[in-house]
Amino acid sequence: MNKLGFWSIVLLTINLIVGSGIFLSPGTVVGMAGKYTPLVYLIAASFAGVLALSFAASAKYVNKGGAAYAYSTAAFGENIGFYVGIAQFIAGSIAWGVMATAVVKTILVISGGPSNDPVWVTVGILILMIIVFCINIFGTKLFEIVNNLSTAGKLISLGTVIIAGLIIIISTGKSHYYEIDHLVNTSHLDSSGFVMAIIAAFYAFTGFENVANGSQDMQSPEKNLPKAIPLAILIIGTTFIGLITIIMMINPEALLRTKQVVSLVAIFKSPILYNIILYGALISMFGINIATSFSIPRMLESVAEKGQLPTWFKYRNKYGFPLNAFLATAVVAVLLPMSFRFDMDSIIVLSAISRFVQFLIVPAALITFYMGRAHDDVLDSAKKNIFTDMFMPSFALFLTVFMLFRFDWKSEFSVKHHGELVLNYSAIIAMVIGYIVLPAVLFWINHRRDAKKKVAKEH
Repeated sequence: MNKLGFWSIVLLTINLIVGSGIFLSPGTVVGMAGKYTPLVYLIAASFAGVLALSFAASAKYVNKGGAAYAYSTAAFGENIGFYVGIAQFIAGSIAWGVMATAVVKTILVISGGPSNDPVWVTVGILILMIIVFCINIFGTKLFEIVNNLSTAGKLISLGTVIIAGLIIIISTGKSHYYEIDHLVNTSHLDSSGFVMAIIAAFYAFTGFENVANGSQDMQSPEKNLPKAIPLAILIIGTTFIGLITIIMMINPEALLRTKQVVSLVAIFKSPILYNIILYGALISMFGINIATSFSIPRMLESVAEKGQLPTWFKYRNKYGFPLNAFLATAVVAVLLPMSFRFDMDSIIVLSAISRFVQFLIVPAALITFYMGRAHDDVLDSAKKNIFTDMFMPSFALFLTVFMLFRFDWKSEFSVKHHGELVLNYSAIIAMVIGYIVLPAVLFWINHRRDAKKKVAKEH
């Protein structure tokens, strides 16, 4: 079976991270942080880098598929691992639902269709899922080609924006960067507001946590993942910070005022650049659908491999494609956005918050590996490093707890209704079901199955 090599893993990481965040939402971050926006993106990139190092370093200790699920199981046992696996599956499915909805809505906007009509969006998502299914069903070979091409396409699009912006700034000799002071009042920006801006920017860097889900389909994951993930974060961080700085120098007001779905298109007046950005965003969002369709089903498969889900989820076709796990993930990824009537604000909130379970557990697991207190599945050949395996995960834990403590939970779980903020009960109920009810039900089912097996053995 064909397996992903080092550079394909780097491109997969980039593809999993670079989605809609940098194309659709930079205006939101600028509106919160004003002239401090590049600094906010730098801090967000650094935070992502610190967390990514924990995921990357954990991969040298545990080379099984499942990423956070595999690491938490090896460090803390099957019960905690199972909960993390379910949380990881929900987070990944929500993220896929966000990206699928974004792709369909963008296509409908480009074609002049009704982008807010639930029927049209539902049909569009189903068609998209069929396309993604056809790309995956023949194994990793076709997936690798499409993944690499889509990653190259989004990087070319972002690179074109940066180069075009530099040419404009140099040729005109003008910078409008500090005009942002007249548009955004940052004099009252407190620590809570700054943290919220960082988290909003951090959303553009998420996705690295799912790279190792499919490590069983990668060449030497224990060697390649610890190198590939930090390299990808470095490439993305440099690109995003350069892009944000340049567009703020060209036309910060347009970025703040635009009503365009892809906000970056408002920066340039050239129809050529408009189309490059618009279609680049579409390629980017399609690419992350492809990347997510690879990683999340394999995470579900990993839980089944441990015997914590029915063996039905372990089935692979003759091309090595986890068919049943893919179908189950696709169903959840479609149903979640439908339950919110494709309200992007609600499902993006769920997508962002749901990842923090992994950001807490993986650094803690890495520290456990380093101290030699893990349960099982840890490679004896792993080379320990006090900086990457103890200092960095401790710092990652501190940053994550600090972010959660300073997070404005009330505003993030609220929506505007007739100009006033009201609690988003749909998002709250979804979080309770996904992180309390569903794990409890699955724990109960597993307990009953294990009890029946025990009775059968005794007789």
